Amino acid sequence: MKLLYPTSLSLDPKLLQGFNASIHSYDVTKPIPEDLTDAEGLITWCNSPSNLKDAASRCKKLKWIQSLAAGPNDVLNAGFDPKTVTITTGSGLHDQTVAEHTLGMLLTAARKFHLMRDSQTQGKWPGNLGGPQPDKAPGTFTTLHEARILVWGFGNIAKTLTPYLRALGAEVKGVARHAGVRDGVQVYSEDQLPELLKGTDALVMILPGSDNTKHALNAKRLRALPKHAWVVNVGRGTCIDEAALNSALDEGAIGGAALDVFEKEPLDESSPLYKQKNVILSPHAAGGRPRGAEGLIAENLRRFLAGQELKNVL
Repeated sequence: MKLLYPTSLSLDPKLLQGFNASIHSYDVTKPIPEDLTDAEGLITWCNSPSNLKDAASRCKKLKWIQSLAAGPNDVLNAGFDPKTVTITTGSGLHDQTVAEHTLGMLLTAARKFHLMRDSQTQGKWPGNLGGPQPDKAPGTFTTLHEARILVWGFGNIAKTLTPYLRALGAEVKGVARHAGVRDGVQVYSEDQLPELLKGTDALVMILPGSDNTKHALNAKRLRALPKHAWVVNVGRGTCIDEAALNSALDEGAIGGAALDVFEKEPLDESSPLYKQKNVILSPHAAGGRPRGAEGLIAENLRRFLAGQELKNVL
């Protein structure tokens, strides 16, 4: 078979040797070269929409697409025939990086690093943030020790994040479509959200983007949070009603928000979120570094050639 891998990521093709397959690189910003349109396998990462649409229309022998993204919406929107092309995701490749980024956002929110940085850039000394401070005063989010963290969308990333949080003394609960105990964490169903939100110091959202999750965090659910609670979103931007979030911040109904994803990216320069005091914005930077990609590709290549079921089938 012929397998195409993208130049948008530094992959070591030597790790894919030993299979009955020829490995060819391609530019994710340009049309697929004519001599590669007979490929059966395509690895994607940060491909341009035009590149994927070109592949969908010209690569008629494609049987398998290995996306290195956890949520391959770009591939799904390109027009590939789901009856003939199996799409596998990069689920698991981003767990550690997203968990690390989430931890950084939570620590920044609790320790007010963002406000210290604001003062630094203005040449001011933020004396109110230093010196003697109350230890976990009621109605505040100032430490992860004994903080009540609710993770909405409790999957592999949450399982990676939880030990980091527990090591700092946080109490972690999860929310998912199905209740149960996962890796020692009590996970509740979404119908219990109203009560869970009331006792939350920080809500971490790691939901996938879909019609079912659009504006999952709306005005009503924002009002259920305590006034000191922070919202952290490293899932998909469409899961939060940004207008409702901005109103909640204006009214002081929540403590703040740390956002890595947005309804529209890049976030428009006119967005009021840029001017909110207690908002931390990062440019969809939590993931972006698929770790162990060659291992996943090699495993799925082996399975593909053997006619076995692939890992992470969408």
